Amino acid sequence: PGRSLSMTAKAPVLHVITANALGDGLVVFLTADGGWSNDIAEARVVGPDALAEAVAYGKAQHDARIVVEPYEIEVTVEGGVPVPVRLRERIRAERGPTVAYGAAEIAARAANNR
Repeated sequence: PGRSLSMTAKAPVLHVITANALGDGLVVFLTADGGWSNDIAEARVVGPDALAEAVAYGKAQHDARIVVEPYEIEVTVEGGVPVPVRLRERIRAERGPTVAYGAAEIAARAANNR
């Protein structure tokens, strides 16, 4: 009596597909046009209905030797940009590592990817 439960719909779990580029090993994210980007802001965000198709596409890209070991990661969307839920994936999206390491090599790779 006098007590009510609020029934709110739970937001669907969202994912992006990530992998490493075969050529240089850098972290990449599947884009809406079927390409791959180093920038998670360009990643295609998929809901539950599109996840299986996106994962299958990533596996086909692996088989075609474009990327290595694609997999889905759970994300939230903040300000229109996907943000990984797990710390490990946030580090990858931010182009880790979390300590200064190989600055010259990382700068050279970034320059070659423009």
